[in-house]
Amino acid sequence: MNLPNNIIFCHDIAQDLSAFFANQQFSKIAVIVDQNTKEHCYPKIAHAIQDHVLVEIKSGEEQKNLNTCQDIWNALTENAFDRKSLVVNVGGGVIGDMGGFCAATYKRGIDFINIPTTLLAQVDASIGGKLGIDFQNFKNHIGVFKNPLRVFLDATFFSTLDRAEMRSGYAEVIKHCLIRDGKKFDEIVKTPYDQQDLFELTKHSVDIKNKVVLEDPTEKGLRKILNFGHTIGHAIESYFLNHSLEKLLHGEAIAIGMICEAYLSELKLGMTRTELDRISKYILHVYKSKAIKESDIEAILQLTKQDKKNEGDKIKCSLLNSIGNCTFNINIDHNDIKTSIKYFNSLLS
Repeated sequence: MNLPNNIIFCHDIAQDLSAFFANQQFSKIAVIVDQNTKEHCYPKIAHAIQDHVLVEIKSGEEQKNLNTCQDIWNALTENAFDRKSLVVNVGGGVIGDMGGFCAATYKRGIDFINIPTTLLAQVDASIGGKLGIDFQNFKNHIGVFKNPLRVFLDATFFSTLDRAEMRSGYAEVIKHCLIRDGKKFDEIVKTPYDQQDLFELTKHSVDIKNKVVLEDPTEKGLRKILNFGHTIGHAIESYFLNHSLEKLLHGEAIAIGMICEAYLSELKLGMTRTELDRISKYILHVYKSKAIKESDIEAILQLTKQDKKNEGDKIKCSLLNSIGNCTFNINIDHNDIKTSIKYFNSLLS
């Protein structure tokens, strides 16, 4: 397993941070937190970070927008941050994506480091240099590519998460197995969810994502396989974020998306029904999903038109040839998506 130099797996994150700052010189440092990470995570590391400005934002995907970016940019500006300053993002995917985006655009770009505190952020969001915010109800619609100076991964933060947040992150673990490692998928299926070695699985996911990103840093080709489950999953997540009192966490929506896109993998690429059944059965064993109402489907279909893999009016999807073997740029249409959602609903009846 050859991990990039900017990714640090920690057994004592405070010690690793102290060593990092001892060898760096920054004019100013800002630490971005939300109310949850300020209470549960920041105290574990505050003493290890040199003098800094604490910037607190509200938590939640609904805060991942330009208004919150303005608050962050205002804090940097009011404290006279220059281009030798550093932003430290302490939180899940929202803070990593948005804090990194604000750093990458402030004065045309300053350095940032990520301290991801959720399983989702550790196995996916903090790796690969994708930064962005939501815009007009579309996920990660505005953004840039820029790698963090460092990513510090420490499993001790998992103790601060509830079960729903942990399962949300686990969806990306499943995805990495499905697109690149069929043997590992066999292993996790045989191991009860509550007995998984999440530290080892985090390393596995980071290794897979890193290898894909190194080959295709700006998502011109191969990197699109990392979006398996996301064409439909993101549309479902965005719809429920803005049109329902019952929100879906990212991983919960991606779990549904993976079942739908596994169905399309059988339909479009000839993946076997046996493999489709294995994928669907396992995901539904981990996630207690609810059916998608017929009245919601049309709005979800409209949201897929803005998927970032699309080309012109063609909806492009990443699908499985088989478990562990994913390909990209497969054309699908609204009828395909509608049929896949009906397949998902049929599994719950």
